[in-house]
Amino acid sequence: MADIELWHHDAHAVKVIVEELLDVYAEVYSVPSYAGDPFFSVDAYADRLRAALEMSGFESVTARVGGRLVGYVHGVTLPAAMSWWLSLGEARPVAARAAAKAGKIFWLRELMVRPDATNQGIGRRLHDAVIAGRGEPWTTLTCIVGNEPAHGAYLRWGYRIMGCIKHTPQSPVYDAMLLVPERSL
Repeated sequence: MADIELWHHDAHAVKVIVEELLDVYAEVYSVPSYAGDPFFSVDAYADRLRAALEMSGFESVTARVGGRLVGYVHGVTLPAAMSWWLSLGEARPVAARAAAKAGKIFWLRELMVRPDATNQGIGRRLHDAVIAGRGEPWTTLTCIVGNEPAHGAYLRWGYRIMGCIKHTPQSPVYDAMLLVPERSL
């Protein structure tokens, strides 16, 4: 594969490329396990993406090859009162609960790579690029239970499962995962 270019974007810059992001989403989530599920429709995702753009600390990193968008990641500073986070209760480490209250956890909301660009390390590069520049030392994400190879990758990258959550009654079950800062190990 040709050289991969990574670009960092704030919420304002992402608004210019929203349609490209939605095209990637449509391709990634067109597989049978997601196709036809209203939770995974492009319109439902567009609503979630637009809501994320208004959240504190929004950032995205895109990957392009030859000018073509092949993947992206985005996230925000985790709101301490986020319902899925609070639903984990005591499963959240004490230090992570304190970090959330202090605005010190990055919530990696989405990471996706086009099917024809997978297995080339792009997902890992996007992940590492977005968290490397963050002021929050902790990172959390939710991953659909059974969503391989993503689920296994997050575990290999050091994430720990805190428990299962649902974002909405219509959503599938997700594993809530936490990446502990290296200095906390």
